[in-house]
Amino acid sequence: MRDTMLSVRNLSLDFHLRTHILHAVRDVSFDLRRGKTLCLVGESGSGKSVTARALMRIIDKPGRLVGGQILLDGPDGVVDIAALPERGREILALRGGRIGLVFQEPMSSLSPVHTVGSQIMEAIRQHRKLSKKDARVRAADLLRQVEIPDPERMLDRYTFEFSGGMRQRAMIAMALACDPDILIADEPTTALDVTTQAEILDLIRRLQQERGMAMLLITHDMGVVAETADDVAVMRYGRIVENGPVDRIFHAPTHPYTRQLLDATMKLERGAAGSPATALFEAKAVEPVISVRGLTKSYGSVGKIFGFGSGNGGALKAVDNVDFDLYPGESLGIVGESGSGKTTLGRLVLRITEPTSGRITYRTAEGREIDVTDLNKAELRAYHRDVRLIFQDPFASLNPRMTVRQIIADPLLVSGKMTDQQAGEKVAELLKMVGLDPLAMERYPHAFSGGQRQRIGIARALALEPRVIIADEATSALDVSIRSQILDLLLSIRQRLGLSFLFISHDISVVRYFCDRVVVMHKGHIVETGDAETICTDPSAPYTRRLISSVPNPDPRNKRMLHRMRASS
Repeated sequence: MRDTMLSVRNLSLDFHLRTHILHAVRDVSFDLRRGKTLCLVGESGSGKSVTARALMRIIDKPGRLVGGQILLDGPDGVVDIAALPERGREILALRGGRIGLVFQEPMSSLSPVHTVGSQIMEAIRQHRKLSKKDARVRAADLLRQVEIPDPERMLDRYTFEFSGGMRQRAMIAMALACDPDILIADEPTTALDVTTQAEILDLIRRLQQERGMAMLLITHDMGVVAETADDVAVMRYGRIVENGPVDRIFHAPTHPYTRQLLDATMKLERGAAGSPATALFEAKAVEPVISVRGLTKSYGSVGKIFGFGSGNGGALKAVDNVDFDLYPGESLGIVGESGSGKTTLGRLVLRITEPTSGRITYRTAEGREIDVTDLNKAELRAYHRDVRLIFQDPFASLNPRMTVRQIIADPLLVSGKMTDQQAGEKVAELLKMVGLDPLAMERYPHAFSGGQRQRIGIARALALEPRVIIADEATSALDVSIRSQILDLLLSIRQRLGLSFLFISHDISVVRYFCDRVVVMHKGHIVETGDAETICTDPSAPYTRRLISSVPNPDPRNKRMLHRMRASS
């Protein structure tokens, strides 16, 4: 027991809703040990995050603890956190003092109207009797520890001035402000690209070893689990269905659900069969449906703003002289780190964003070539019927005040091609195609799960029978098993309808599974292009090799990230 920092025994938690009681967590037990990492894994809705929040007694109403113990070992003996008053002095001293918490989304967890430094200083002074001057020195030291450059200056910056990785580092600095014994990290790398994710996990691991902290890491990424965990607890429907050492969980799982999670992960690692069109476009036997040549998008030309200079001295080139072809029936992956220009490239192809220079040629079904950059509004509307977009966030992209029928029928009615009755019949057909019950078309988006909402988004994209679909991080917000289902659905639709996909993602395993060819972007440039299997297993460009080496390997016996390549200084 000496090494056990926190012991959870038979923890149960209910949400008392208007119509029923939701048993969110049931009889959960686990231990957090000094210097060790326990990974709590499972799909969305399994109870992972609410379990973590229960350890600090920050459960949102109407949730409440209904049973169990949370035993924290300390210098004055063992304290049962579950028995402490929710707003008492003892529990306030534990939050941020003995137990630190890193939230999933730092942008919504950090205040946008206060500097990063003032927020870290507030956390320090809440638990330590320090002057503002000493707290600022401590805050700068914390930013230095989490490897944020020029920490004294960065203390006076606001959240929006930090990149995603830097915001997560600032959250870690705040969580570590008072030297906690236990660190809870709730999906700390979900929204990050693979290299930033690797850096954050390296940072957390180093700080944990230096401080001897116990850590609870919550994630649905089995690759991250394999790379970081000492022990694993698998949750489903509010219960822990299996737990044990990481090696046994990965190589000798006993519960069917654990095997299902691992099978879905390994399925993406293996990759899917290439499309029948692969040989055709490799042999250049067909003409590309979209050709991009010299495409460039610049922002912030200093000379043009202030009226002096050449007009391009201060310009940031988000996309710089990009060339590629997309063939009929092909899935072309666009990969790279955050800020590499992937999303901007997709928006340029759609002409949601106007290019600075370059040419986008679209070849119609009749074989006529159109320069997309020269289209007027009416012509662009026709182009957007053929080239559609699947958004990254399936909830934010669906109107919460419209039913599923209205959402999917909207492009059909706007195009003027169908009556309301015909549109309703088409919606039912599309819902069947994406594996949803047509009887659910009168429900609203909030009544569906994340995976179901993404299927609705796909149905809307297919409504006008497009030839090309641009999928911008279309599976990044989904659990691994749901991600696998959505990718299989898209592969099936692609084969059935002969669609071409421009698939934008930072998830290498997803790109390897879904795409025929891959374009690798770095700082607006294309650094390498090739077939998906070659790019993912034997890349030639140094940047691509560094990118691939940062991808977590879902096997604790072969930790790829331990030997990853770093960027040269």
